[in-house]
Formats: sequence, C-alpha cells, structure tokens
Amino acid sequence: MALIGGPLDGQRLAVTDWSEQQLLDGAALLTELGAYRPGGRAHYEGQPGNPDRLHWTGHTP
Repeated sequence: MALIGGPLDGQRLAVTDWSEQQLLDGAALLTELGAYRPGGRAHYEGQPGNPDRLHWTGHTP
C-alpha cells in the first residue's frame, strides 16, 4: 500500500491482512519526520474507489 503526501510520502505499508473497513479508517503511524518529531504520528486514511493508496490527513503528538 502506497502512502501519499505528508512526511511518509512514497513509502510502502504492508496491509495484507487489513479489512476493507480498516483500509478506509487508515492508521496513525509513528514517525520522526512529522510536525511533532520523535513520537509524533502521521495519519493516513483510505479513500473509496482508490484501494491501493493511503492519503495523509495530518499529524498528532
């Protein structure tokens, strides 16, 4: 699964066992590259009709 936008743009995420709903809900991924530096999370969510990408939606501490 390709990550689109944000600090993890272009990276891949293994989601082989995720359900369709989990893909739409997305994930909060730990990263040192975001606005909150180490320990911060970059949020990525799926979009209906675009099953092979997760799009960046923002950061949280």
